[in-house]
Amino acid sequence: MTVSTSFPLTALASACLLGSALLTGQAMAATTINLSYNGAPDPDKNAVHVFATNLKELVEDKTDGEILLELYPNSMLGEEEDRMEQTMNTPKLNVASFAGVSPLVDEIFVSAIPFLFDDFDDARTFFDEGGYWREVEATLKERAGVDMLAVVEEGGFLAFTNDERPITHPDDFEGLRFRAMDPSQVALYESFGASGTPIPWTEVYMSLRTGVADGQMNPPMYIILGSLYEVQDYLTLANIQYSNQFLVGNSQMIEGWDDEVRDAFMEAVAEANHNARVHNESQVEERIAFLEEQGMEVIRPSEDDLAAFRDIGQPAYLEWLSDRGIEQRWIDMALEDAGMSDLLD
Repeated sequence: MTVSTSFPLTALASACLLGSALLTGQAMAATTINLSYNGAPDPDKNAVHVFATNLKELVEDKTDGEILLELYPNSMLGEEEDRMEQTMNTPKLNVASFAGVSPLVDEIFVSAIPFLFDDFDDARTFFDEGGYWREVEATLKERAGVDMLAVVEEGGFLAFTNDERPITHPDDFEGLRFRAMDPSQVALYESFGASGTPIPWTEVYMSLRTGVADGQMNPPMYIILGSLYEVQDYLTLANIQYSNQFLVGNSQMIEGWDDEVRDAFMEAVAEANHNARVHNESQVEERIAFLEEQGMEVIRPSEDDLAAFRDIGQPAYLEWLSDRGIEQRWIDMALEDAGMSDLLD
């Protein structure tokens, strides 16, 4: 009796093909990564959201769908320190502010020295090419297992707002209460004669509305995003600090990708950051005009008044850095990168 082997061979071949397909499917399976950040998912008001949505598109395109980003705006995954802790311990991405990064790398406050940059180009060169910032990146990775992936612009330089009186000179701060994002801003307000209280972004509007604070400091984009023009009358364009946040990611996650995927991801980050910079700079004057249309009085301090802000703010801030225990070498590196070594004399 002859036993046919055609069926078993066919079944075996089919099984082999199925197994191969399953393996291929596993290799190509998409990885979904959470990306959290502050502010509403509104492209007209939130520059960080514009960056995040563009990054999502570019990452998914450049990795051929191997990495998918799930966006969590509006601090949906927690406030700053909560989200940074998640980034340290789980495979995720986060756009953090100084309040999120500074508990891990206090030396990041050096990059917020008042009037460190004259314009956007100076700031971008500082973060893209400077030795100080490379040291910050290495320190964050060493201490926390987190990669610093990009410096993300929030939409311009910081401006002061308040609902008590026009501020044109540091003397105008006397007796006012300001919302602070972090301890560095408290020190700055105090140098001008005001007081500062750290308040989370999600509570800023109500704090200003109820009088817990008289004013705050943010770029025009965030003033619009938070509808702060509804509870603030005066906008002072002192351009005292560059407004930025930081795209960070879990180091172990990034190191676990193969070289091709990692390179594609970093290419997407660089392109999204470039696009965000172009977009932000083009929108600054339009945002200021919008705030003026909403009834805010826009104050542009004179060169003499700006010099007064600088002459008071810079020494006080440098003293605060020293009192905080930040090593002088960090300050030296940053000032040298910014072309301001004369402050070391």
